Amino acid sequence: MYWSSGNYEAFARPRKPERADRVSAWFVGAGLASLAGAAFLVRDGQVPGERITVLERLRLPGGALDGIKEPEKGFVVRGGRELEDHMECLWDLFRSVPSLEVEGASVLDEFYWLNKDDPNFSLQRVTERRGRDAGTDNRFALNDRAQKDLVRIFLATREELEGRRIDEVFGRDFLDSNFWLYWRTMFAFEEWHGALEMKLYLHRFVHHVGGLPDLSALKFTKYNQYESMVLPLTRWLMDQGVTFRFDTEVTDIDFDLAPGRRRATRIHWEEGGRPGGTDLGEDDLVFTTIGSLTENSDNGDQHTPARLNEGPAPAWDLWRRIAAKDPAFGRPEVFCGNIPQSKWESATVTTLDRRIPEHIRRVAKRDPFSGGVVTGGIVTARDSSWLLSWTVNRQPHFKQQPSDQIVVWVYSLFVDRPGDFVRKPMQECTGEEITQEWLYHLGVPEAEIRELAASGARCVPVMMPYVTSFFLPRRAGDRPQVVPDGAVNFAFIGQFAETGRDCIFTTEYSVRTGMEAVYRLLDVERGVPEVFNSTYDVRKLLAATSRLRDGAELDLPGPEFLRKRLLHRLEATEVGALLEEFGLIDEGR
Repeated sequence: MYWSSGNYEAFARPRKPERADRVSAWFVGAGLASLAGAAFLVRDGQVPGERITVLERLRLPGGALDGIKEPEKGFVVRGGRELEDHMECLWDLFRSVPSLEVEGASVLDEFYWLNKDDPNFSLQRVTERRGRDAGTDNRFALNDRAQKDLVRIFLATREELEGRRIDEVFGRDFLDSNFWLYWRTMFAFEEWHGALEMKLYLHRFVHHVGGLPDLSALKFTKYNQYESMVLPLTRWLMDQGVTFRFDTEVTDIDFDLAPGRRRATRIHWEEGGRPGGTDLGEDDLVFTTIGSLTENSDNGDQHTPARLNEGPAPAWDLWRRIAAKDPAFGRPEVFCGNIPQSKWESATVTTLDRRIPEHIRRVAKRDPFSGGVVTGGIVTARDSSWLLSWTVNRQPHFKQQPSDQIVVWVYSLFVDRPGDFVRKPMQECTGEEITQEWLYHLGVPEAEIRELAASGARCVPVMMPYVTSFFLPRRAGDRPQVVPDGAVNFAFIGQFAETGRDCIFTTEYSVRTGMEAVYRLLDVERGVPEVFNSTYDVRKLLAATSRLRDGAELDLPGPEFLRKRLLHRLEATEVGALLEEFGLIDEGR
């Protein structure tokens, strides 16, 4: 397997691998990594779909990419997916998956046209004082010390940042800036999360720095992630003959571990409560999703708080059993052993009449019933004790959603702090109480909040113990390689497998691990698209530098006559032209 860029490889069709008609493939878990891996096996590996089986403990596919209407509770989404144009593997996948909405189009075509016609951007990114504009004016407000912190972390080696927290490498000037407010609420970073992950995100998305304040860097699907992404992909796989075995929990995998050679020999599972399994031969491939950010999620309802489930966690227990067999299989306890620092809670609010949407319209500055972009991403209440954020995507967010209802997603980074209206931590609140706190920060008159939360909305809170576990400080070897050294018939996929070339908590990462695993084990003669190289593009770096300085020119050191001489010498060079183009110097001054 190798990485590639450019349309020479992007448009090429690989020849059929020598083993394509002999292999059988087993995928553990039906999340996006497995669905993508199965699709690449069929499309690029040209393995007959009938020889591919997906084993899933739950009764539907999608993993963390969910979206469902629960009886008696209402609509539920545990999280949203922020997409961008340079998710190379994701779009490579969905160019081949037929749209369920548009005849003759792919999911990529449908998504591309949607975002061309209705580009995303926010008209109100940050509020304070109960729904009023916080006056951030799309500025990062990074002083010299905070800028130096960013540059130092950007240039640091990975080894320097292993095991270190964000608040150990960034000073208070940075952590009090608008940049950190935008960043942490958009990506769900906490100050105690890993500095290494922060660095990887900076490199991965440096080309989108300018779009952080107004969220114009982002693109969104038409509906929730399940209906827009999981459902068309799953249906296409079933059409190819791929078998899905739901209610099947994989409990262990056996391995033959010899010097220089590792082989999976048996999968153990329980199906419908009955033990079972299958032996694995030389041409049986197994792709295992390890860990789970949504494991042990618990849904509350309008009158019941969501519960923090710290009990047995099947996905993590499976990885623990596997990891105990070989140090190369990772260290799951690094990620699942600190629930207080990996948990947070979200809630799905469904409005039942037009009273609340009028308040949404006032803050978002758009009609929530228009069918187009509404908030353009999250709106953060900067002075919220919970650090509460909320978003209204294009409506309807569910195909079966009544036309007079709006679905709102709410989440908080500080779930164990008392609220400003409810005076209780979010993790102790019912759906109705969470709605009250959100309405308070939306600017609803206090006298109306309780009645409006009770009769004007229905809310389903969701507590997720492990949702940011992959952000916890880590070191090399804590995550296993997608294909460990010497592995001949197995791979690890998903957010806790290590590719070394991307950052986690993205749909792209899941798809990339599935693609790398298939291409490596089947020896597909086509390159995996490399991560977009913006971190090596001087134009992207200069554009980011200008935005991080809020448009301020570079302050060249030394006396005035020396600065003028330096600018004059730069004037006739490409470097000078670039610095002037991106507003970092003014040669006419």
